Amino acid sequence: MSKLEKTLLKILSGFSDKDISFSELCSVLKYMGFQERIKGSHHIFFKDGIEEIFNIQPKRSKAKPYQVKQVRNIILKYRLRGE
Repeated sequence: MSKLEKTLLKILSGFSDKDISFSELCSVLKYMGFQERIKGSHHIFFKDGIEEIFNIQPKRSKAKPYQVKQVRNIILKYRLRGE
């Protein structure tokens, strides 16, 4: 199992939202087919067919727990799989 798959499982489990690194969260979104646009510290992710847009920022080197939860909810809502 690759590191990316382990991170995805950690996100989907919901038990360690505060322990996901920002770079890991960005990697998972890119793996899911999202495109990234960067404006300052804001990383904006979007994808055709997905209504929601993610605007995430790091908190030191970690992702913010509420943003990890948003990503999890979208993955589950649209039943996304890696590309």
